[in-house]
Amino acid sequence: MIDPVILFFLLGAIAGLLRSELRLPAAIYEFVSIVLLLAIGLKGGIELAKQPFGSLLPQMLAVVALGFFLALVAFPVLRYLGRFKRADAASIAAHYGSVSVGTYAVAVAYLGSRQIAFEEHMPLLLVMLEVPAILVGIVLARGLSRETRWGSIAHEVFLGKSIVLLLGGLLIGWASGPEGLSSIEPLFFDLFKGILAIFLLEMGLLTATQVGTLRRYGPFLVAFGIGMPLFSALVGTGLGWALGLSIGGTVILATLAASASYIAVPAAMRISVPEANPTLSLAAALGITFPFNVLVGIPIYHALAVWAHAFAKG
Repeated sequence: MIDPVILFFLLGAIAGLLRSELRLPAAIYEFVSIVLLLAIGLKGGIELAKQPFGSLLPQMLAVVALGFFLALVAFPVLRYLGRFKRADAASIAAHYGSVSVGTYAVAVAYLGSRQIAFEEHMPLLLVMLEVPAILVGIVLARGLSRETRWGSIAHEVFLGKSIVLLLGGLLIGWASGPEGLSSIEPLFFDLFKGILAIFLLEMGLLTATQVGTLRRYGPFLVAFGIGMPLFSALVGTGLGWALGLSIGGTVILATLAASASYIAVPAAMRISVPEANPTLSLAAALGITFPFNVLVGIPIYHALAVWAHAFAKG
């Protein structure tokens, strides 16, 4: 049986491809994305309050290293196999070293529907994975130049909507605890899947807008948009196992590694690497990788996590 949130994504994609008049008002999409980001942060913050910070530090550092590594792997593939211009290769690589909050939310819903537990501090790791690839992308595109507008970039990255809402939610959840959040639980927790369904409806509509770009830029972008997530998921699965995460936690980390940003990184690249073609990055991240992960990728990463834990046990 297909999860209904996936069907909402398919509805949006099909409606977009058929050029339906269906559109989600901008204000509604903004509200839905805000609630989704806060809900993820609040859930993580509740769990964060139960654990000493020192026990999470190794995982946080490992995830930062993962972000650097994935961007550095993606760049030469795009530059020398795909023959993209340096700026475009660096920008796309940054997208694939970072993370998609929407994909994370789908993975959470996937595990929840199967009653598979995972470490609730994963939103903290999500936040940690947002930033490293952006820095790598800028350096790969420009080098360590004095002309780089680091102040503007830092403002866009650390004070962008996604980071502020995720971190804010983490802090509120950490400070309030489950008892303090009980009064707002109906909106942020009980309605999480419904909010996610509306979000995915809009994501389906946006995905359909990238089809024309993919036709123009050929099969390499399609192959990269599927091959890179699979490679990244393998790395994420291995790291999850090495860090001692549960099967559910390993699935989440593999999904984070396999996802590609379409919110934070495009904004940062627009400021720091304006010569890069944003259409290429969004076509790959939103037109290929996001639907691949949502429709077939997450079950694959689940199977990988189960296999890795079974193999480790001998």
